[in-house]
Amino acid sequence: MGGFGKWIGGGLGFVMGGPLGAVLGFLAGSMVDNTTVRTSVYTTSGRHISTGDFVMSLLVLIAAMMKADGKVVKAELDYVKQFFVSQFGQAYAREALVMLKDILKQEIPVMDVCQQISRNMDYSSRLQLLHLLFNISLADGAVHPSELDMVEKISGYLGIASPDFISIRNMFVPETDSSYKILEIERTATDDEIKKAYRRMAMKYHPDKVSHLGEEFRKTADEKFKKVNEAYNKIKKERTIN
Repeated sequence: MGGFGKWIGGGLGFVMGGPLGAVLGFLAGSMVDNTTVRTSVYTTSGRHISTGDFVMSLLVLIAAMMKADGKVVKAELDYVKQFFVSQFGQAYAREALVMLKDILKQEIPVMDVCQQISRNMDYSSRLQLLHLLFNISLADGAVHPSELDMVEKISGYLGIASPDFISIRNMFVPETDSSYKILEIERTATDDEIKKAYRRMAMKYHPDKVSHLGEEFRKTADEKFKKVNEAYNKIKKERTIN
């Protein structure tokens, strides 16, 4: 567990108990054998979660999404591996894939797992989880309805507000007026309302909101921020807003 040692060593809190702990129970031996596990809990009551908590939660939710259509194919595992390679490098990707394959063998109580995450993870980190799930579900360039349905269920279980879900979905699956939906406004909004919406969304999706997750997740946080800017610039061009 050498590559993941830095995350695990950073402290695992809430994921070691409840339904998440049950799903991840097989990891306990490796964690103890290879690194020191600190059990300080990072919750929404004032402290941020650790990177280890976030990564383990992400792996479980990826597994739930991949199992949504009743089968897991090699191509899907390849896409997940590619994602982890791009984010963390070959060593982490190999270990993430080993863990993911073990998680995929288990029954995942999706609602219970998500509720545990929701109780213990700050909202900005939950938005980041949702963004990454969309990223992975569409990594092959195709929209798989069963996976997208599962992402929507996960979003609801995580307590993500509907406008936020629609905003992130439109970053990946464009709909009519997608630029407006990304900014969480209607096409009928005034120019001033559009400017205010942009400032609000830029603040909500600023990469600093998830800086506690580490530099590894900075790139995916930047993606949301760029999508907001692209949506705003597109509307400005259409309306010739200065």
